[in-house]
Amino acid sequence: MTEPVRPEDMRISDAERRAVQERLRLAHDIGQLDLGEFDDRVKSVWSARTRGELDRITADLPAPPTGSARRGVFSDTGGGVAMRVLTIIWSSLAAVNLAVWGLIGLTTGSYVYPWWVWVAVPPGIVLLVLYVAGIGRPRREP
Repeated sequence: MTEPVRPEDMRISDAERRAVQERLRLAHDIGQLDLGEFDDRVKSVWSARTRGELDRITADLPAPPTGSARRGVFSDTGGGVAMRVLTIIWSSLAAVNLAVWGLIGLTTGSYVYPWWVWVAVPPGIVLLVLYVAGIGRPRREP
């Protein structure tokens, strides 16, 4: 009769390797690993054959932070970056035009037609329509 295989001697799958690589990426992102150490460990992950080998690669790392991270408004894709940049440009232009309109009203002492709305609202509507259509929006997690 053969002995049962110990859990640390069990063979691993690529899915398990990817999970450990993601754990190492997170450790690098929060400053627990420098780039060289991250690279060395990822190489070790992909050459590992057993769960015990994988466990040793991350044994000195503290547990990853718990709790869900706040979801960003925009995704990290090209569309998300473009929408982030366009939104920053739009909000900056709208704020400058609003400030100019306010200063004109204060310095003249009279009501000034709110022309800044025509500068801010149409591009804002375009950005909103693009976002609602899914451009740059993060994917919903189940």
